[in-house]
Amino acid sequence: MTLPRGFKAKAEREAERLRGELGLGAAAALPLDRLAEHLGVTLVSGEELVARDRLEEIERLQAFAFSAATFVVGDRTFVVTNPLRTPGRLASDVAHEFAHTILDHDLAEVREIDGVPFRTCRPDEEEQATAFGGTLLLPRPLLMLAARRGDGPAEIAADCGVTIEMARFRYNTTGVARQVQRRSV
Repeated sequence: MTLPRGFKAKAEREAERLRGELGLGAAAALPLDRLAEHLGVTLVSGEELVARDRLEEIERLQAFAFSAATFVVGDRTFVVTNPLRTPGRLASDVAHEFAHTILDHDLAEVREIDGVPFRTCRPDEEEQATAFGGTLLLPRPLLMLAARRGDGPAEIAADCGVTIEMARFRYNTTGVARQVQRRSV
């Protein structure tokens, strides 16, 4: 599956626009709680709704079966997160859910797991939310600044509260590393 033509550039512009609306620089780390407030989204830890031992049981039965989910109740939007995730993974999960909201994705498909129906987006929208969520957390200007300082994925992950895997993915797929290397030669 591929992203629509121009999607990545649009995602970068949207990430920059949102940072501007929050009064942040284009290379600033994104405080997800501020973005939640800006978007009118309420973040809820899953253990506020379900006993933690039940979440641990779900995790034991099927690892990563639940990371985060968006629910629209009336005119309010809630993102429910899994408290068992690391802070870095949680950031990616929340950014992914925010991406669905910002991109105005419909919860169009009904799936059923073990007799429990739930609504989800189409696979192409899931791919878009994953790509845009990564861009929200680590836009090109932030990565360029980090690369010029000589920071690699580990330093970027630590500075921005994301996983090293996310930082490495964005660092490598945006071409930032190559661009900085060419300038230094």
